[in-house]
Amino acid sequence: MFYYMIALAIIIFDQLTKWIVVKEMELGESIPVIDNFLYITSHRNRGAAWGILPGQMWFFYVITIIVVIGLIVYIRKINKADKWLGVALGLMLGGAIGNFIDRVFRQEVVDFVNTYIFTYDFPIFNVADSALAVGVGIMFILTLFEGKQKKESTKE
Repeated sequence: MFYYMIALAIIIFDQLTKWIVVKEMELGESIPVIDNFLYITSHRNRGAAWGILPGQMWFFYVITIIVVIGLIVYIRKINKADKWLGVALGLMLGGAIGNFIDRVFRQEVVDFVNTYIFTYDFPIFNVADSALAVGVGIMFILTLFEGKQKKESTKE
């Protein structure tokens, strides 16, 4: 149940922040938070990450439904000892649903976190994207440690 609560918290925070951006900012408006590094910029994305596959909403609907079902099945099957895996899956579930809500009700995803890494203007993203990235990152780290543990156990 805890992992679903993580997903719900992500969905609520994601939708709340997007609602504030849509309500309080003009499209394209940018507010500096840390000059030359972090801005809140009102942006819309009709595609996937980095704007790829713009306008392919039915594709995103199908893929997202498959991913959400897969994540729910996976959460239900994990061992209670695999807490970090559950956290990762909860973050990914919340992120997937957060952006899915935008696609269904707005036909686009509201993005607003605009960062500059050195001189590179990183693609604008949102809370759901962040949750997805952190969840995938945790799973990647868990996979590395699992592989290392298996390798060490075969040496003994």
